[in-house]
Amino acid sequence: MDNAIELPILVEEEAQVPSYATIGAAGADLSAHIKEPLIVEPGRTALVPTGLKVAIPEGFELQVRPRSGLALRYGITVLNTPGTIDSDYRGSIGVILINHGHEPFRIEPGMRIAQLVLCRVFQARFVAHESLLASTRGEGGFGSTGTGSKCP
Repeated sequence: MDNAIELPILVEEEAQVPSYATIGAAGADLSAHIKEPLIVEPGRTALVPTGLKVAIPEGFELQVRPRSGLALRYGITVLNTPGTIDSDYRGSIGVILINHGHEPFRIEPGMRIAQLVLCRVFQARFVAHESLLASTRGEGGFGSTGTGSKCP
């Protein structure tokens, strides 16, 4: 891929390096680095290790996102979607999964559990002001644009 950015990565023994399933994939598959199956009961969470550490360049983040197939079929998703891995973090990557389904979910060693998306980020310089520029939306909040269902 011509626009690829090289990311230095430490890989524990038997862990899997993230990989893209197709040439057009935005997210690289992230796999569970566990020795035995892990059961996530309905309504419960689990921190799933990946066996990876990565050095992200300044000005970027890695986002941890759910896999759509797990969400659709089993109700399994990433709890803090998207999870952010900051450029100055050098610790182990773990994925917080939650089971929104009705059945226990079995995570197998090496199972693809999430996706990593590399994103450019900018830091804001927050400047206090007396007022803000007006907009057509104004202070209208949740559902104020009329695109969602009306709440009672």
